[in-house]
Amino acid sequence: MKQELFQVKEPKHFDFILLAILGFMAITSFVAIYSAFELITSESPSLLLMKQIMWYVLGFIMIAIVMYMGNDLIYSYAKKAYWVMLAALLYLFISKYVVSRFFGYDHNLPFVTPINGATSWFQFPGIGSFQPSEFMKVILIIITAGIIDEHNAGKVIDTYESDIQLFLKVIRWAFPPLLLILIQPDTGICIIIFISLAVMLMCSGIKNLWIIAGGGIVLFVLVGFFYLYFYNNTLLVSLFGEGSLYKLDRIKGWLDPEADILHTGNQLYTALMAMGSAGLSGHGIQQYLVKIPEAQTDFIFAVIGQSFGLIGTLFVVVLCLALDMKLLRIATLTKTTRDKYYITGVLGMLLFQQFQNIGMIIGLLPITGITLPFISYGGSSLLSYFIALGLIMNTSSKAKRLSDYVYES
Repeated sequence: MKQELFQVKEPKHFDFILLAILGFMAITSFVAIYSAFELITSESPSLLLMKQIMWYVLGFIMIAIVMYMGNDLIYSYAKKAYWVMLAALLYLFISKYVVSRFFGYDHNLPFVTPINGATSWFQFPGIGSFQPSEFMKVILIIITAGIIDEHNAGKVIDTYESDIQLFLKVIRWAFPPLLLILIQPDTGICIIIFISLAVMLMCSGIKNLWIIAGGGIVLFVLVGFFYLYFYNNTLLVSLFGEGSLYKLDRIKGWLDPEADILHTGNQLYTALMAMGSAGLSGHGIQQYLVKIPEAQTDFIFAVIGQSFGLIGTLFVVVLCLALDMKLLRIATLTKTTRDKYYITGVLGMLLFQQFQNIGMIIGLLPITGITLPFISYGGSSLLSYFIALGLIMNTSSKAKRLSDYVYES
């Protein structure tokens, strides 16, 4: 009976709670983008909303496809997908640093269009944009889950040497795409990948000393950075280079947004103004007092706060927590260690993005280009999340069948 249970390839159960959470997130995203119509200047707001609806429809279709294929098949193709996405990232690198150098900065390879100074997207006429790094982050979580599972199954005893071997295995796969993404430049995606893989490694059974040492290094770097920022800014600029001045300006705008509300502090200042003036129920849909930048993407939470006040922002926070708690429950129920590691990586990715995006809007963290998952506009990011949740949907189905079997026994 147990053999028959685990030989079932296709799931027979949909996690309707997870689907319902995604449904509420879809509606929230549509309403938020609609409310931001007067703030969107990059393209037609109505067209942008239609695209978001289309991406959500494709996302639910993607979940169905992933569930039909099954996790084992998806896992088996992960490394092939890795090389495809790595080739795409290399193509973007060649366009940015090779073609531009020989033919001028206005020249790029076909289908490559820099946006806001970053060469991260392919632009396909009639289809839209495609960002390989968004899919690479999910692929790396899948591959790392397999690496950890195989490593733990093969080791006889826990030693520091075995932990180092695990680190090297993960670095071998993660370093090339991280480097290519960093020089696009897209620091936000790099941080997301690093955090998600670090969370997986911390939950993999490594010795606690590694976690303590890692936390100590992070604390040391942060203390050192802010010491130089306040007391030796010249040395800090020389260490990071002149090209990183805009990043230091973000720190300046975060620490004292009112010092320069027209430039370095403008984004945070306007976000705080929008949130602070909204009160309990907000100003209403499509009503705004201040011009919010990147309203449909990075600052969608500020749009929700301005339109629907404290009630709207708390609703989004509760919705995010519901998704996180649901994923955590699935991870605790599943008995397959590889699936546990995979869900841990996805959960770490989502938690960090939620905390970072909401934190930067309310001034707790510096402004970055990290969006709010499932709420912000974005085709590649949305589809990558749905692929990730399709695998988790299969895991939930398997865990449900197992729990039903144990209960009936």
